[in-house]
Amino acid sequence: MKTLIWRGIHYQSLEYFNLKRKEEKYIAESRIIGCYKDSMYAVDYNIFIDKDWIVQGFLIESEINKVKKTFTGKRIQDQWKINNVINPEFNNFKFIDISLTPFTNTLPINNLKLSENSSQKIDVIYIDVLNHHIRPVQQQYTRTAVNQYLYENIENDFKAEISIDEAGLVTIYPKLFEKIAEL
Repeated sequence: MKTLIWRGIHYQSLEYFNLKRKEEKYIAESRIIGCYKDSMYAVDYNIFIDKDWIVQGFLIESEINKVKKTFTGKRIQDQWKINNVINPEFNNFKFIDISLTPFTNTLPINNLKLSENSSQKIDVIYIDVLNHHIRPVQQQYTRTAVNQYLYENIENDFKAEISIDEAGLVTIYPKLFEKIAEL
């Protein structure tokens, strides 16, 4: 369906990304390589998404300075089983946010279908791959134009005006990511 490359500006990375549609579901597959501060890393992820852009499962495999780690997640009704443990603090969460990719912004953008000048707060499972940490965060998306959204991380006041294409994929995420190629 879509194949593209994102350049990570802040995290000094390249991401080779594929989004496939299989029946009424989506599968995102990606490989990210880069270096950040004292870390060289490679990350492979698969995200399994339903027709409404709600995450049903994920697999993230990373190698940071030769140390391999894995995150797995599976939605079981309204609960999340992460690394084989049910975690109640993520009950009813629909989305994940992976620190090294702009793709996970596509999930709420395509699910919420906001009209211009409207906004919505959401709860997400934030996955900090480089620090191998996972936690709940609250975010807000505001549609400011046809292909633009204001993204806000509620807990730390981080804001960014991101641009998307017709499929809801990020084209420009100032100071963090930019799309540099597409098939």
